[in-house]
Amino acid sequence: MAKEKTLFVCSECGGTSPKWLGKCPSCGAWNTLIEQVGPAPGAPANNRFGTQFSSLAGSAELATLSEIEATDIARTPTGIDELDRVLGGGIVDGGVTLIGGDPGIGKSTLLLQAVDALQRAGRNALYVTGEESGAQVALRSRRLGLDHSQVQVLAEIQLEKIIATLDVHRPAIAVIDSIQTVYSDQLTSAPGSVAQVRECAAHLTRFAKASGTAIVLVGHVTKEGALAGPRVLEHMVDTVLYFEGDTHSSFRLVRAIKNRFGAVNEIGVFAMTERGLKGVANPSAIFLSQHAEPVPGSVVLVTLEGTRPMLVEIQALVDNGGPSPRRLSVGLDRDRLAMLLAVLHRHAGVACMDQDVFVNAVGGVRISEPAADLAVMLAITSSLRGKPLPKGFIAFGEVGLAGEVRPAPRGQERLREAAKLGFSVAVVPKANAPRKGTKEIEGLTIHAVERIEEALDIVRQMQ
Repeated sequence: MAKEKTLFVCSECGGTSPKWLGKCPSCGAWNTLIEQVGPAPGAPANNRFGTQFSSLAGSAELATLSEIEATDIARTPTGIDELDRVLGGGIVDGGVTLIGGDPGIGKSTLLLQAVDALQRAGRNALYVTGEESGAQVALRSRRLGLDHSQVQVLAEIQLEKIIATLDVHRPAIAVIDSIQTVYSDQLTSAPGSVAQVRECAAHLTRFAKASGTAIVLVGHVTKEGALAGPRVLEHMVDTVLYFEGDTHSSFRLVRAIKNRFGAVNEIGVFAMTERGLKGVANPSAIFLSQHAEPVPGSVVLVTLEGTRPMLVEIQALVDNGGPSPRRLSVGLDRDRLAMLLAVLHRHAGVACMDQDVFVNAVGGVRISEPAADLAVMLAITSSLRGKPLPKGFIAFGEVGLAGEVRPAPRGQERLREAAKLGFSVAVVPKANAPRKGTKEIEGLTIHAVERIEEALDIVRQMQ
C-alpha cells in the first residue's frame, strides 16, 4: 500500500514545505511548521482558486472617492444590550463576526440567546452546530427558558452542505459553532487544521458578502488565550470578540478587539445565571469590594473601557520580602509595576526594595491604560504605611518617569461617573480638574496635582 504523502504547513501564514524546517521559508516564523496529510500521489490537481471566487470577481470601474454614494450602515439590535454595545449597535447585514473564548465560558449560550431574540423579532436565524447534536442544543434552549423557540438548527460539519443550506434558506443571521469543526471536501487535511480553518472561513465570508447574511463564527482559543488557527482568520472577518472571565466566577466580559462597524476596546459585562447570561447595567458594582471600613492598600480607580467609564478597585499588599523580593500583578502590567516602584523611590522617597509587592485589580478585569498609575502608587504607599485612604476616595492619572502626573483622556466623564456613584474625594491630574468658570461636579472634592510628591502629601493629610 502506497504511503500517504505529507506536507508541513506553517500555522502563522499557511505556507507549505515538503519537509520539516525550524524556520518557515515563507514568513520566517520559528517552530510553526505542522505536519499534515497532503494529496494522494498521482491525484489530479484542481484549480480551486480559479473557480472558487470567479462568480464574485466581477469587473469594477474606477470611481472618485467624493462621488461614491455612502450611507450609514443599518444595524439590527440583538435584543441583548451589552452585546449590542460591543458590536457597535447590533449586527450588520453581510457582516462576519468571530467570537473566541475558553471552553465553557458561555459562547454558545450567549449566541443561542441572541439568535432566539432575533428570531422572535422577525429575523430568520440558523444555528449550525458541529460540536453538539440538535437534541443537545434543544436541551440547552429549554434550560435557558427559550420555550417554543423557532430558531432553525443544522447539525453539520461539511462546508459544502452548510453553504448549500444557507443558499436555500437565506437566513438573516447564521451561527457556525465552531469554525474548527468545519471541513471542506476540497482539502485532504483534518478539521481544525490551518488550511481547513482558513479555507472554510474564506468561503463563509465570501457567502456573507454576496448574500447579505450576517455570519457569526465561534472560534477555539489556544492555551495562551489567542484564537486558534492562522492569523489571517482575524483579518478576514469584520469583528473580533473575545469572551473573558473565570469559569469559577459568575461574571463574564465580552471585549471587542476589532470592529469595522464600531469602536474597538468596548466591553460588555454579563452575569451567568440559571437562565443564561444577563447583561449587567452597572458593572462598577462588580469590581468594587464591599468593605465595612476603609482598609490599607485599597484605592478606587476610574478607568475607561471603550466609551464607558468604570470604577475598579485596585488592591496592593506590601510585605517583608527578604533578599529576593517579588513583584506580582494580576490584571495589570508587571513591567509597569516595576517602573512605578522606581518612580516612587526616586521622586517620592518611598522605598520598596526589600519588600514583596502584590497588586490586584478586583473582579478579574484587565487594565491596560496608563491612567491607572496614580491609583496603583497610592495603593502601594497606603499598604506600606498601613494607613487606609478615606472613604469615598478615587484617583486616576498617568505618572511619567520624571514624576509628573499626566492627564487621562475624558477626565470629566470619569469624575461625573464617580460622583454619580457617591464618591466624594478625588485626586486627579491638574489638566483633568474642572476649569474656572465651568460647572463644578456636585458632591465631589477634587484635588488637582502635577507631581507624584504633591499627591502623596495630599493623601498624608487625609489619613
